[in-house]
Amino acid sequence: MARMLSRDLPDIESILALNPRVKNHASLRSTTTTKKEKKHWKRNSDKNCSSCEKLENNFDDIKHTTLSERGALREAMRCLKCADAPCQKSCPTNLDIKTFITSIANKNYYGAARIILSDNPLGLTCGMVCPTSDLCVGGCNLYASEEGPINIGGLQQFATEVFSAMQIPQMRNPQLLPPEEMPESFHSKIALFGCGPASVSCASFLARLGYDNITIFEKQKFVGGLSTSEIPQFRLPYSVVDFEIKLMKDLGVKVVCEKGLGSDGMALNSLREDGYKAVFIGIGLPEPNRHKIFEGLTTEQGFYTSKDFLPLVTRASKAGMCGCRSKLPVVHGTVLVLGAGDTAFDCATSALRCGARRVFVIFRKGFTNIRAVPEEMELAKEEKCEFLPFLSPRKVISKAGRIASMEFCRTEQDEAGDWIEDEDQIVRLKADFIISAFGSVLSDPVVKEAMTPIKFNRWGLPELDPETMQTSEPWVFAGGDVAGLANTTVESVNDGKQASWHIHKYIQSLHGSAVAPKPQLPMFYSPIDLVDISVEMAGLKFPNPFGLASAPPTTSTAMIRRAFEEGWGFALTKTFSLNKDIVTNVSPRIVRGTTSGPIFGPAQSSFLNIELISEKTAAYWCQSVIELKTDFPNNILISSIMCSYNKDDWTELSKMAEASGADALELNLSCPHGMGERGMGLACGQDPELVRNICRWVRQAVKIPFFAKLTPNVTNIVDIATAAQEGGADGVTATNTVSGLMGLRADGTPWPAIGGGKRTTYGGVSGNAIRPIALRAVSAIARALPGFPILATGGIDSAESGLQFLHAGASVLQVCSAIQNQDFTLIQDYCTGLKALLYLQSLEQLQNWDGQSPPTPRHQQGKPLPKIADLVGKKLPSFGPYLEERKKILAEYKLKLKSTNDTIVNEPNEGKTYMAKKPIPTVQDVIARALKHIGAYGILDNKEQVVALIDEEMCINCGKCYMTCNDSGYQAIKFDPETHLPTVTDSCTGCNLCLSVCPIIDCITMVTRTTLYEPKRGVPLAVDPLC
Repeated sequence: MARMLSRDLPDIESILALNPRVKNHASLRSTTTTKKEKKHWKRNSDKNCSSCEKLENNFDDIKHTTLSERGALREAMRCLKCADAPCQKSCPTNLDIKTFITSIANKNYYGAARIILSDNPLGLTCGMVCPTSDLCVGGCNLYASEEGPINIGGLQQFATEVFSAMQIPQMRNPQLLPPEEMPESFHSKIALFGCGPASVSCASFLARLGYDNITIFEKQKFVGGLSTSEIPQFRLPYSVVDFEIKLMKDLGVKVVCEKGLGSDGMALNSLREDGYKAVFIGIGLPEPNRHKIFEGLTTEQGFYTSKDFLPLVTRASKAGMCGCRSKLPVVHGTVLVLGAGDTAFDCATSALRCGARRVFVIFRKGFTNIRAVPEEMELAKEEKCEFLPFLSPRKVISKAGRIASMEFCRTEQDEAGDWIEDEDQIVRLKADFIISAFGSVLSDPVVKEAMTPIKFNRWGLPELDPETMQTSEPWVFAGGDVAGLANTTVESVNDGKQASWHIHKYIQSLHGSAVAPKPQLPMFYSPIDLVDISVEMAGLKFPNPFGLASAPPTTSTAMIRRAFEEGWGFALTKTFSLNKDIVTNVSPRIVRGTTSGPIFGPAQSSFLNIELISEKTAAYWCQSVIELKTDFPNNILISSIMCSYNKDDWTELSKMAEASGADALELNLSCPHGMGERGMGLACGQDPELVRNICRWVRQAVKIPFFAKLTPNVTNIVDIATAAQEGGADGVTATNTVSGLMGLRADGTPWPAIGGGKRTTYGGVSGNAIRPIALRAVSAIARALPGFPILATGGIDSAESGLQFLHAGASVLQVCSAIQNQDFTLIQDYCTGLKALLYLQSLEQLQNWDGQSPPTPRHQQGKPLPKIADLVGKKLPSFGPYLEERKKILAEYKLKLKSTNDTIVNEPNEGKTYMAKKPIPTVQDVIARALKHIGAYGILDNKEQVVALIDEEMCINCGKCYMTCNDSGYQAIKFDPETHLPTVTDSCTGCNLCLSVCPIIDCITMVTRTTLYEPKRGVPLAVDPLC
């Protein structure tokens, strides 16, 4: 019997075993079975876990906030980019958070990093260690929604990490005079003590202001202060500190190690004698606050302060920190950590990595009084540290010269709110080691003597003005822990930032120079910011290729004025007409699209509008154009006009617009709704003959350039563009909106619905949803009419998408829907993004990057993965028993490294800087670059085939590739029922559908097929059809 062709073969049926099926009955399975099954698929920790993960010598990233590119893009898209954003008000360094998140969402990672580093020179450090839940995240408006606040710290870390991988140096503010021409005051000698966050911040801003004789004196052999010596590698790698110090040094700041206050005669008085005009003290609090009950105890007996313990841990785990190859401090058994701050929890989690079996964090007050940020406490809890509240240390019990236990008494809070110790409640805990983390102090008499003559407060810290960071000596400033105001790294950074401006004011006052009453600290600059993105088209010089389309963002000329002030290169007026054709709009008339599903808020992929042309008169627009061209002579202003098919009307209106001083005209021959019924817009633009004649009329009437705005609602847009060129147009705009009906409600009524009758009409669809249509139109016109100028519009929402249109043949880019989603400040992101995309093309070292996206490292949850298959020769997914096995393999690997005293972190890229080796392309250089790759189907080679390759280490086992291949493809992916690892079979045809639906970037790649591709014909070609 012949096989039924409409049935799957047995081997295909085997593949389809786990393919979804419609459920026809309720499921039945015992609780016992489910509990057993649950363990097999479980990805998070088992609450009943009796054995803890071995962490010894494992200093891999443990932060929950770390993001991959996929995670960063999804999170950035969630951000609302709020007006007067509360998150920004909660950031000590006043980061422009919504702007840098906007740049991340637009894949402009340099732009995001530039915004971050402009306000915070230690932006990467703070992205990793900031207590964001108590700062920016605490103010996020999405706290009021079900999905919760934005992971701001993770986004900040991601953007600055990508920029650090670009290895591009910081440079002086290009607006400054050359160093040799700067006023004498900017050559003043400035000293900073301590190379920690406060000093690095202060020095960076002073250097950006133009000061060129700045020296940081650091008493240690390494730089970075507490960021280096006391924050563990798994929270803050040394390469991060190295990166930020390097950026500071790019500006000429000098760092002298092993020289600090009180050493080698270094004192404030001697510095003054040496000609220093200002000093910043950022030495932190170098001595531990040591409780009297620990007097006489040593590390040999098992006692450490946090100031002893953490530097030992960091020296052994942070490659590049210093030249030594020291070993981790050896701890074992039970470790008691005393304290409730961030440092205490760093000690606790570090102790586990040094060999502790159990760690107890003990503190005097309750959980609600813990000073540490929730992120730190949660990590310690996940790593099975135990918390013991309401205990105050009384005495240490030693046996045979070693710590054996410790005695505590219970604490309670009385009705007045005071904490008291109850001597009747005594608790004794066995211990092998004790780590005291009771804070730090400034107690070294030599250092304090070197700070003479500044005055000290009752806490033994310098007296200072909290607004200016100025001490009792006007030329001496302080910040960070030593100033007594900062409790976190980011607050220390802000102390240095605050002090830099007031040091600047002080030094300028010495030279009789006034400074702006409002602080004006320079932004971060790199060679990317010098890239020229101006472009010429039709004899017009555009300062940048981004402009406002004739649309709602140009409803009034006051809006255009604001857009020019923000930096937009050009703008079109809202389309206007003669008074006899004046319109009145209906409402509602602009609605969100349904093309991305139920997404509410910004980030709409489309809008539909039934808005007509401007309700304002031609007289208003012409007078406003005169005003705008007077105030913005370098910006291009194009008047958008519309008439019916009448030569006199087009002649009159075009001459009126030219007389107002417009740089060019756009002839709106394409409005898809409303105006066509009046014989205008689309009614003219769909007929090549009408387009040709209208262009001829306008060409006869005016001398300035004009462009015909084309509709995509035609069979062949090239015919319309050709007609415009033949009529004398200087170029075309491609394209206007696509005619559509966005949606109908469940009761059959439309949206937008006008009036009591709930009537609607077909409207214009705009936004990213029509980008493929617009790209096709632009490239088709550019191929057919080489060199004919094209103004692109339709789905331009970033520098990356703008570059696509330039590659397709456009010269300048009109934007509307993206602004409707956000605001005019987008232009900053677009300009920095385009500059970065052009600059990176000149770096040979980054040729494997896709724009600003680096190659995706093998990862899960944003954290790099070791390839388990390389360690044990087999592939394991990351859930259930396989996850436990992975952890065990990794723990053994880390211990093996420890036994060989080998480092497990990468060396920082110290001294490595990437500079442009090839010419940086201009905008003109990239126009139409893609056209050589676009053509008819017949040019495609069906002999160069590819197949899918799945990276099983990155796979999250969702099976989306498997399902789409089964029900929409070629049944070429097997799905293991136990491991849920997908495997591509020889039946793969390289269709790319699996890659298209895979949720993990680069988990699936398409690689060259190594065997001959033979299509499955179903039946042999020689067989005649039966039908």
